[in-house]
Amino acid sequence: MSTETEDGTSDLEDRIANFLRRNFPQIQMHGGNAAIQELDPEKGEVTIALGGACSGCGISPMTIQAIKTRMTKEIPEIDTVHANTGGGGGMGAGADSPSVPGESRGGKIGSDDDEGPQAPF
Repeated sequence: MSTETEDGTSDLEDRIANFLRRNFPQIQMHGGNAAIQELDPEKGEVTIALGGACSGCGISPMTIQAIKTRMTKEIPEIDTVHANTGGGGGMGAGADSPSVPGESRGGKIGSDDDEGPQAPF
């Protein structure tokens, strides 16, 4: 039995979540997270929420631009990508930080001798 809705939203959500995990593992490696906040398959628009260490990170604009460029090329149903940084949960997300389906909620990443974030691509 399929959990996909008539308009294919479930399949599209899964493909977007897999895209984020596959193309941007650095987000999670540096203590950040990315999730679908809103999805409008009819308009071809998705809003991605970047949270955790992404909030206030100086390279977040580069990460957002890379997501926008790659997602619209790789997922033909998506024409427009919006991105938010900061709090705010997404679809199925926890209260304080968005998460990608299947994401591990392990311990905090980083330490005092951490050299900081690297370019996401």
